[in-house]
Amino acid sequence: MKKYGIELGSMLFTMVEPHRGHEVEYNRWYERDHFYAGCMIGEWNFAGRRFVATRPYKELRDPQEPSAITPDPMVGSFLAIYWILAGKHDEWNAWAVDQVNWLHANNRMFAERDHIHTLLYDLAFSEQRDEDGVSIELALDHAFPGLVVTVAEANGSRDDLVRWYRETAIPEAMAGGSPVALVAGFTPLPLLADAPGDVPQLAAPDDRLLVLWFLDGNPAASWPATFAGHRAALAKSGAGELVWAGPFIPTVVGTDTYTDQLW
Repeated sequence: MKKYGIELGSMLFTMVEPHRGHEVEYNRWYERDHFYAGCMIGEWNFAGRRFVATRPYKELRDPQEPSAITPDPMVGSFLAIYWILAGKHDEWNAWAVDQVNWLHANNRMFAERDHIHTLLYDLAFSEQRDEDGVSIELALDHAFPGLVVTVAEANGSRDDLVRWYRETAIPEAMAGGSPVALVAGFTPLPLLADAPGDVPQLAAPDDRLLVLWFLDGNPAASWPATFAGHRAALAKSGAGELVWAGPFIPTVVGTDTYTDQLW
C-alpha cells in the first residue's frame, strides 16, 4: 500500500455530555466555535469530526452499567475525534493546552457540560477492508455513516491483544461483504500536567487498546452480527477483556439534529 506525505500519528478522543436543558446551545458552541478554536486552527491538526449517540445507540452499549469509560451508559452523547500529524504530537499538544487555557481566560468555554472520556491516543495500527479503500488519514473527511468504538484491556501483553484484533477479530468482521471498511487501534497517552482543570486527568493504562471501527452503514444494523458478541469472543481468545463498546453516527453539521434524541 503506497504511503503519502501525510500520515496519522496520534489523536484526541473527547466524549462529552451536555447538561440537560443546554444541549442545543452546547452543540452550537462546540461546532461553531470550539471545534475550530480549540483544535482545528492549531498547527499539525489535519482533520476532525463529531459524532453523536442518541438513546437507541446508547441502549446498544456494552456494558449497560457503569464502566471505566462511561460512569453511566446513558452519558457521553457527543464524541469528537481529531487527527494529529505523525511526529508532531508534542508540538500540537503544547499548543492545544495553551490554546484552551487562553479560551478559558477569554470566556470562550462552555460550563454546562461534563467530560466523560477525554484522552490522547497514539496510533498502533490500521487495517483496510479494500486495498484501494479509504485510508485512516482520510477517515474523518470521508464521512462514514457509522462508527463503533471498542476499548479492551490485555490479560497479559498488549502485543498479544493487538495480534488478536489484527489476525482474528478484524478479518472476521471484514469478511463477506461486511460494512466494516476501516479499523484502527490506538494506545493511550497521558495529558499534560497543565491541561485545563475541567478535563479529568485520566490514567493511560499500558494494557489498554481503543479501536475505531468505521462502517459503510448504520451501526445499529451491523451491531447484532458484528459487535454484540465481541465481549464473548475476546474473552474466549484469552487475549483480553472488553471494557466498553458503543456505536455512534456523525452529527449533521450546521443543524441541531439529534439534540432532542439524546435521552
